[in-house]
Amino acid sequence: MIEPDVRNAIYQLHQQGMSLREISRCLHISRNAVRRIVKQQGKSARRTRSDKKQIDPQLLERLYRECDGWMQRIREKLVEEHGIQIGYSTLTRMLRELELSRSQPARCDRVPDEPGAEMQHDTSLYRVKLGVQWITVIASLLYLRYSKRRYLKFYRVFTRFVMKCFLHEAVMFWSYAASRCVIDNTKLARLRGAGSRAVIVPEMEAFSQRYGFRFVCHAIDHPNRKAGNERSFWSVETNCLPGRTVSSLEDLNEQARQWATERMEHRVLTKARVIPAQLFEHERLYLHPLPEHLPAPYQTHQRLTDQYGYVAFGANYYWVPGTRREEVKVLQYAGGLKIFQRGECLAEYALPPDGTRHQHFSPPGEPKPRHQPRRRREAKQEEQHLRALGDDVSAYLDFAYSAPGVQRHRFTRELFALSRKLTREVFCSTARRAHRYRIVDLATIRRIAWLCLSQEELVLPEPEVDEDFRQRPAYQEGFLTDQPDLSVYDQGSEEKNEEHQDEEHQDDQPF
Repeated sequence: MIEPDVRNAIYQLHQQGMSLREISRCLHISRNAVRRIVKQQGKSARRTRSDKKQIDPQLLERLYRECDGWMQRIREKLVEEHGIQIGYSTLTRMLRELELSRSQPARCDRVPDEPGAEMQHDTSLYRVKLGVQWITVIASLLYLRYSKRRYLKFYRVFTRFVMKCFLHEAVMFWSYAASRCVIDNTKLARLRGAGSRAVIVPEMEAFSQRYGFRFVCHAIDHPNRKAGNERSFWSVETNCLPGRTVSSLEDLNEQARQWATERMEHRVLTKARVIPAQLFEHERLYLHPLPEHLPAPYQTHQRLTDQYGYVAFGANYYWVPGTRREEVKVLQYAGGLKIFQRGECLAEYALPPDGTRHQHFSPPGEPKPRHQPRRRREAKQEEQHLRALGDDVSAYLDFAYSAPGVQRHRFTRELFALSRKLTREVFCSTARRAHRYRIVDLATIRRIAWLCLSQEELVLPEPEVDEDFRQRPAYQEGFLTDQPDLSVYDQGSEEKNEEHQDEEHQDDQPF
């Protein structure tokens, strides 16, 4: 393409009388190009394509913000939600024209793959929005090196037991496992050492032998060893999470499962130009097949039932039939619980949805326990009494209820009990000072009340006394009360003696 300055110079030279042949020889430009530029008067002819794609710039800007600038996800939403078929290069050009493009990171070098030889596992942290709340989740991803298949799931916490549950779920979903699993130098599976000198935890080594693979830690400062897995996390960040609305952790995992096992498996990979689902049909011939009913991993816990027959686990309560204050064994699985006692399974429960706390569960089909834990009454009356004491107390209650860690009804009962021990003025002064210094600790509030009591000049109210008692003869004679009239007792003795004498006279009479 000839620069505008050169085109303008060609036109000016021709206007000054220089021939087309001379201009072509001096500037080393073909004669036809010089003739065309002179005909265009030194200006470039801009042609507009009739079939050029036209997309609303506001729509592109909105999708760019929702998808955090990731092009592939923007293109998918245009096709799926708006019915706009557009090429990747065309989309990138439009975003560059809107000054919305971003530089892409350099790709890692690929390592030659072997069918059935290797799978890779790693975790990564992400901030996601569940409903209206932002939380941090841990993404666990298993990746088949050769066929590029993925299995993805998100967790709130990731422990050694959770790692075993995830690997079991992933390989049982595929029904196959590779000969080795490459991991980073995590302490969940590594006992000591690093890289080729790493020693695997015996528990994890025994676990991997059940599925026909072994753990291998990659060398430190060798990121290309797990390039495929790291690229998968990049796809999670740029394609799986952007532009999605999730309501709970279960909803997030369902969408992640659909994305990893359905969408990505039947999609042509950009660099390798292969479809993972088709490539897996070839790789399965080299993988280790797994039995259909391989036992799932579990974790054992010892618990003691309460007086109602419930056992506490995971901030919830599960009823155990036929027990009372006895020790039981709880087997924790990935999605449920089994409660044993003396080798007998007494109950089986499915774990409740994420975020369920302080709930009581009974096994389905079993009669409910006769005695249920008594729920404490809500302190609504106590709260009304406190708010009636004054605006200062009411403002402090509004502040305290919004503070983190405050149990509303328990806090209200404690304040109500404190108000019964203090005068209204002292309690209001205590509430004002606690509100001023943003204090919700009950022990500190009691110390503030003691301080207010020490600073106040308290005058005890005098009881109402009837002064007529001073006119009584008993008071004037020095007695606290009038002398009691004991003559009634003497009268009773005389009547009893008369009855006794009458009985003696009757005994003296002859028959």
